[in-house]
Amino acid sequence: MKTQEQSSISQVKPKLEIPKTELVGVKKTKKVTHESQKLPQPTGWRILILPFKMKEKTKGGVYMGQDTLERQQVASQCGNVLAVGPHAYQDKERFPNGAWCKVGDWIMFARYAGSRIKIEGGEVRLLNDDEVLATIKNPEDILHEY
Repeated sequence: MKTQEQSSISQVKPKLEIPKTELVGVKKTKKVTHESQKLPQPTGWRILILPFKMKEKTKGGVYMGQDTLERQQVASQCGNVLAVGPHAYQDKERFPNGAWCKVGDWIMFARYAGSRIKIEGGEVRLLNDDEVLATIKNPEDILHEY
């Protein structure tokens, strides 16, 4: 038979101590919850553009290959404005009528304009505010060739 002292010892489980894994002097960061937070934020007079990507299936029912879709996106001259830098369109001499585009607009730009930045699923471009050639209603109305 076990004595009362022996039974109370066997019921007490040893407490595990987990070592501290926090780094001294480093603040904890919040986890990224939205994909848009992973994108670069334009500075100065720059604009962040997501180039237009055509549908996988043509009007005739033909499915396009992934390589064709990627080449078309790289060669695209249309894009959607994702973000605008804080100083874009602020120069009243160059832009007397105000901004040429805003977030959410579809725009046209020169084929080789801007800096290309690879992201998961394609690429984005950083353009200067004066590289916007036109705004458009629907990028599918424009013939996309590469």
